[in-house]
Amino acid sequence: MKIVPLARILWAGSPLQVVLIVVTAAASGLLSAGVIAFVGSAVREGGRQDAAMIVAFGALVLGKILTNAFSRYQLVKLSEDTILSMSLKVSAKVLATPLRSLEMRGIGRINTHLTDDVGAVTWAVQCLPMLVTNFAVLAGCVAYLAWLSWQACMIVVMATILGALSYKTIEDRSIPVYRASRDSRSELFTLFASLTAGIKELLMNGRRRDAFLHEDLRAAADRYRASNLAATRRHIVGDAWTQALFYGLIGMALFAFRDLVEMPAATMVSYIFGLLYMMTPTWSILGSLPAIHRGSIALEGIESLAELADVGLKPQVPAGNGFAHSLELRGVGFAYKAQDSGERAFIVGPLDFRLEAGETVFVVGGNGSGKSTFAKLLVGLYKPECGQIVLDGQRVTDSRAEEYRELFSVVFTDFYLFRRLVTGTGVNADPAARRYLEVLRLQDKVSVGDGWLSTTGLSQGQRKRLALLAAYLEDRRIYVFDEWAADQDPEYKKVFYTELLPELKRRGKSVVVITHDDGYFHLGDRVVKLDEGRIVPTGAASFGNAAESMV
Repeated sequence: MKIVPLARILWAGSPLQVVLIVVTAAASGLLSAGVIAFVGSAVREGGRQDAAMIVAFGALVLGKILTNAFSRYQLVKLSEDTILSMSLKVSAKVLATPLRSLEMRGIGRINTHLTDDVGAVTWAVQCLPMLVTNFAVLAGCVAYLAWLSWQACMIVVMATILGALSYKTIEDRSIPVYRASRDSRSELFTLFASLTAGIKELLMNGRRRDAFLHEDLRAAADRYRASNLAATRRHIVGDAWTQALFYGLIGMALFAFRDLVEMPAATMVSYIFGLLYMMTPTWSILGSLPAIHRGSIALEGIESLAELADVGLKPQVPAGNGFAHSLELRGVGFAYKAQDSGERAFIVGPLDFRLEAGETVFVVGGNGSGKSTFAKLLVGLYKPECGQIVLDGQRVTDSRAEEYRELFSVVFTDFYLFRRLVTGTGVNADPAARRYLEVLRLQDKVSVGDGWLSTTGLSQGQRKRLALLAAYLEDRRIYVFDEWAADQDPEYKKVFYTELLPELKRRGKSVVVITHDDGYFHLGDRVVKLDEGRIVPTGAASFGNAAESMV
């Protein structure tokens, strides 16, 4: 059943709270049915008035109101706790997933898991206690109808079962449509992300803008609209069919029950009144089914994330742990799988590379030579498909992968800049950050307070300088800069190569710089060249004083 996985989420969060909600919701439903039974009884008795009747009626109503209010509050509290818990759980799972797996899945789908799926599951979970309330109301009403006439109640029960089975058949056909709707929404959100990320390019090219808006975006929106309408049509058909059966049942009570069962006129009025009272919880149950279906599909999406083990991330390893002598890549290889049979897979490696403690190495190569992939393998973001990484003579195993990554401070070419600053020692980052802001000539544009940057809304080159500041504050053993100087003015390039890199070397740091700035190669210890995914001879004579280039 679709409800079981959703109910399991509630139970895992707080079993006691779930029991309280279910018990009070059921009590509220039964008391609600008790109110209708009491009203029906009073009508049949001609509205007899006495103190006991008034007290009993007041007690039923007060009990219904209090139990309903309590269950609703507990439901909201549990729902908020569920949202928080699930959001953190999904985020932790994403952070525990290998980078390449996330890249292959796609950012659009990951965003769908973090936004739509969590919301859909939470909304579905909120429906479950209300189902208990509504089923309790129906159960109480059925018991009341059976007390009035068990023969007529049997007819009602059989008609209800027929309606439920027919509705389920119709609604089950909607599930693939709900799944298609979710996939279409994910595609649409990916395009929305492209709209904001590529706004400058779209504004500069009318043909591209029109194609994006009227072809790509409209097609995705049309698919989303069509799938939603298809699901809605099926739900409406099922709802209309159930309403027809229900009103047919009322018509049978009006015109046929007297011929089928012996029932006084006053009892007939109470019976029809009870049937009408059952309509509200029935429509509420039917109305919640689409949300439950969507929530179940969203839960499947969340749980489909590969490698998402239910284990927490390892605590941060103290900066400076390990790497006393050398780091080696021994025959390390990695392949990007071909997307179709006509596309050749790109293979990086096998790579043999050695980095000594306190060494500065420049990595060069043309576009598509594998430099960025080399960096991701080096820092442990990509898991080698062959070969091994050796740190101070010890192989880096999967169990040490998190510890290994903590050795590196990295500024990627497609970096993301966080406003919160984190130091390697956990001390107040403000004094050191202000000092680096002056070194990077940013003290007039950015300030620091309580470990937060005042802004990151700067030019690309200035933002890269802030990313460099963040890396410096991490104070790791190894620094990797992927085309850091590409967006810098000549003045800041010179500061980077002649002041900042030598300072890191004086502090005993190892530095790997991916760059094309051959005018500064003489400041490094070695130059490593990549071509078509492999390390090749550099032609040491062409690199000035970097005569000890590694092959």
